[in-house]
Amino acid sequence: MSDTPMLIIDGPQYCNWSEKIFRQMREGGASAIHVTISYHETFRETVYVMETWNRWFERYSDLIVPAKTAADVRKAQAEGRTAIVFGLQNPSSIEDDIDLVEILHTLGVRFMQLTYNNQSLLATGCYEAEDPGITRMGKQVIAEMNRVGMVIDMSHSAERSTFEAIDLSSRPITISHANPSSWHPALRNKSDELIAALTARGGMLGFSTYPHHLKDKSDCTLESYCTMIARTAERVGVDHLGLGSDLCQDQPDSVVEWMRNGRWSRERDYGEGTAASAGFPPQPSWFRDNRDFGVIAEGLAAVGFSGEEVAKIMGGNWLAFFEASFGPKS
Repeated sequence: MSDTPMLIIDGPQYCNWSEKIFRQMREGGASAIHVTISYHETFRETVYVMETWNRWFERYSDLIVPAKTAADVRKAQAEGRTAIVFGLQNPSSIEDDIDLVEILHTLGVRFMQLTYNNQSLLATGCYEAEDPGITRMGKQVIAEMNRVGMVIDMSHSAERSTFEAIDLSSRPITISHANPSSWHPALRNKSDELIAALTARGGMLGFSTYPHHLKDKSDCTLESYCTMIARTAERVGVDHLGLGSDLCQDQPDSVVEWMRNGRWSRERDYGEGTAASAGFPPQPSWFRDNRDFGVIAEGLAAVGFSGEEVAKIMGGNWLAFFEASFGPKS
């Protein structure tokens, strides 16, 4: 048996970042975390978040390091640090300027969702009543993201828009944090047909631990979660499945309100919550923070995955996807 620690890659996460959380990443053996740096922020506001991260990279250089390539992740793993990969959960940061795609990629952004629940300039979000699909600008932005090596993420997008993104993209895309709607029919979860189309084209599905995406929500069991992953692997194979926890550790409830409402609404939107339960739901007991990755690995083994398959789901598949996706189109 190899003495090399298992590669663990997760994301996105949008935690209230602190030395405590960075140390928990190391305790949990996290090789790389895809972190959200923007929801509704403008380009300049997103750059300010990057400035904050640069200060953290300097202050906690023994714990975290920025990553733009798969090689950066391997190097961080070898050095005992966690690689941080930047992602955007909405295209707000490119505003209406397609050239900002390349600028943001140069600054380190490697993932961008085409929508966050609502209709955007690029595509339709999963909360809209109608889904007309990818827009004219969206088609051009997909091509530009393909060219520079920024991954198209359709986690919060509606079904037709997601199918079209899969077909329009010349490179595999991702649904970085969602679960099968056949297991739990949340609005944000995805149909088996969509998951099959995604993975058939080499795309990655990251399984979410966010309670609104889980059967029985915060009371979801580890066995139920891991069995869901096993049933998905039976349908589409294991090579394009990974973790996408959507962890929002230590965030105040004002942050989930920002996610759901941004500046677009004068009415309060509760998203997947309700007026009676508007804040962040409690995490399931088996994944409270980054120290619990080993618990998920044990749960996957318990439902029948081999050691090689567990290693793929825990991080190996994401690393292969990074390798193929983060560079310019050949």
